[in-house]
Amino acid sequence: MTESEAPGQESTQIGLKTQLLRFVATGALSAVVDFGLYLLLLEAVDLPVNLAKAIGFIAGTTTAYLLNRRWTFNAPPSRARFLAVVALYAVTFTVQVGINWVFYQAFDEGLWWRVPVAYVIAQGTATVINFVVQRLVIFRIR
Repeated sequence: MTESEAPGQESTQIGLKTQLLRFVATGALSAVVDFGLYLLLLEAVDLPVNLAKAIGFIAGTTTAYLLNRRWTFNAPPSRARFLAVVALYAVTFTVQVGINWVFYQAFDEGLWWRVPVAYVIAQGTATVINFVVQRLVIFRIR
């Protein structure tokens, strides 16, 4: 507890390096959920690429939000924060599905790496947007 905290109140201040490492670990787990479900739905269930990507995204981002709120940013529940995350995820959903679609279409259908490379480019872009906005805006909301 720091001097500026009231008794019984935990500090929610976690350093940038710790947040970044936790964000990456959370992101890795969430990416496994997202990509695993996406690939399963795309290849085994034969869903259209955008529907499979959308379902994987929702599962992965739900996992990420829950872990990031509690572990990465140590933030208490907040309705305002939750609504801000929903808005952010709506934007990153559009960005991620759009980028995935562009690269999925750009690569030849016969290339074995078509799906994972399109996914990584889309996921990487969304991850940078998510970290910056969550750290600088969302998890500062009280």
